Amino acid sequence: MEPYNVVFFGNVDLAQISLYLFWAFFACLVIYLQRENMREGYPLEDEEGALSANQGPYGEPTKAKTFKLPHGQGNITVPDRKDSRKLALKRDNMAGGAPFSPTGNPMTDGVGAAAWTERRDTPELDGHGKPKIVPMRTLKKFEVSAGRDPRGMNVVSADKKVVGTISDLWVDVPEQLVRYLEVELKDKSSCLLPMPLALIKGDGVHVDALFGKHFPKVPRTKAQTKVTMLEEEKISAYYSGGKLYASYDRMVSAF
Repeated sequence: MEPYNVVFFGNVDLAQISLYLFWAFFACLVIYLQRENMREGYPLEDEEGALSANQGPYGEPTKAKTFKLPHGQGNITVPDRKDSRKLALKRDNMAGGAPFSPTGNPMTDGVGAAAWTERRDTPELDGHGKPKIVPMRTLKKFEVSAGRDPRGMNVVSADKKVVGTISDLWVDVPEQLVRYLEVELKDKSSCLLPMPLALIKGDGVHVDALFGKHFPKVPRTKAQTKVTMLEEEKISAYYSGGKLYASYDRMVSAF
């Protein structure tokens, strides 16, 4: 009995098929990774906070994913359109791409240069499940080993007013650096001052971002020895916003 006259892959280039399969696999991989990347920061929104008509060529992930956070922090599901605040802004005109102007106090409303995002209202934890940023008074083995220790120094605002004194340093324990200075104001209340916005001089700690009248409205922490990620956002945004919004002259000179 003669064998069937069949030749498999007789006129087919196996190397070329392998190349085409690799291209198809790589294209699918790119699309998959792009869709997974859209679990945070998406869906796209227009200038007024409504869903954008154009969400890109890939589309959003069809199913939400739930991740278990370490150290008993619960679960998080993405995508999650969490930040749904009503922003105190108005459009200057109806032209596409027109800017928005604040309708109230931008420093307290959290818009423009003072904008912040709704991070989780829990402290950032280190690898051992403990808050990363804590005041030095709670750390027995930490001390200021170099430079000037600002504790006890006056805090001087941009209009040269003494608004309080430095009572403590808030340390990022894993990184071993100072993140915030704790300011005791004249009314005996306390607020945090981001270290990058403080200039330590011989006559005090100078803060050019704010004037004296702004310090009583600095966002506060709920706990005396912890700062949450949301509180960090609001505090840093308030000081940064002062660089533009603290006075009318600053806004005028910026344009």
